[in-house]
Amino acid sequence: MKPTLLILTQVSPHHRDAIAAVFDILYAPDAASRADQLATHGERIRAVLTIGSTGLSAADIDAMPALELVCALGAGFENIAVAHARARGIVVANGAGTNDSCVADHAFALLLATVRAVPQLDAATRAGTWRTALPLRPNVSGKRLGIVGLGTIGRRIARRGEGFDLEIGYHNRTPRGDAGYRYFDNIGALAEWADYLVVATPGGPDTRHLVDARVLAALGPAGFLVNIARGSVVDTEALASALRAGQLGGAGLDVYESEPEPPSILLDCPNVVLTPHVAGWSPEAIAASVAQFLENARRHFAGQQVLTPVA
Repeated sequence: MKPTLLILTQVSPHHRDAIAAVFDILYAPDAASRADQLATHGERIRAVLTIGSTGLSAADIDAMPALELVCALGAGFENIAVAHARARGIVVANGAGTNDSCVADHAFALLLATVRAVPQLDAATRAGTWRTALPLRPNVSGKRLGIVGLGTIGRRIARRGEGFDLEIGYHNRTPRGDAGYRYFDNIGALAEWADYLVVATPGGPDTRHLVDARVLAALGPAGFLVNIARGSVVDTEALASALRAGQLGGAGLDVYESEPEPPSILLDCPNVVLTPHVAGWSPEAIAASVAQFLENARRHFAGQQVLTPVA
């Protein structure tokens, strides 16, 4: 008999078919269906597949007495009640490593689009405006790239930065002994040094509004911010104020505090490029994430350790 799996995030029919070969699926990608499935089938659910932003609360966990495995489809797990799950002996795993390249690619797409004002140039061209009537945009290459969070995604961003002849600096809770980049123990000092600041740190209460008005002021009117981490890391109101006052050169955001609603306070700000939290989404990345989930599940139900346990 297949174990019952509750899926709390959007999964394509193709990938649901692959998962259904292993699990009896309960599909609940929205709050209403989630509550209904927990109320109706909570007693028999043995595994949950979610994402970091959706998470899984302690109350949800308590509604599933047979639960033994919780997996995040991506790397993030900030809204999963990990400590509560562990106290129940539930294994928690994530999709670490499956979409790192995709996210790093997107970070650079946002950086290029923002620094070179690609959306504005596209709109101007469609309106019949020729280059002589437009302001010059700076080079991307040959500048200083500051990375907030030098994990696996941060490292991939750094490697792409090297390809653009960028000098790399980073801020982490502790320095990385195997990283040959300049370390800053203070994010404000990193922002003051950098031309570009890319946020790649985990979300959660420890990093909420880490990028605040002080950091944005240090980055300055010639500086550019990119966030592919979590919207909570950047103070949205401070960002809007800095952009409107000309105190920041521009921002490229894949994530924002108002998700899934667009950040209304930023919509009329100059030089902002927005995408709808898709940095980690590509056919290749999603396929790899689903495959890793299935391997973690196979290992767990075979009595083996999962590949990517959440520490």
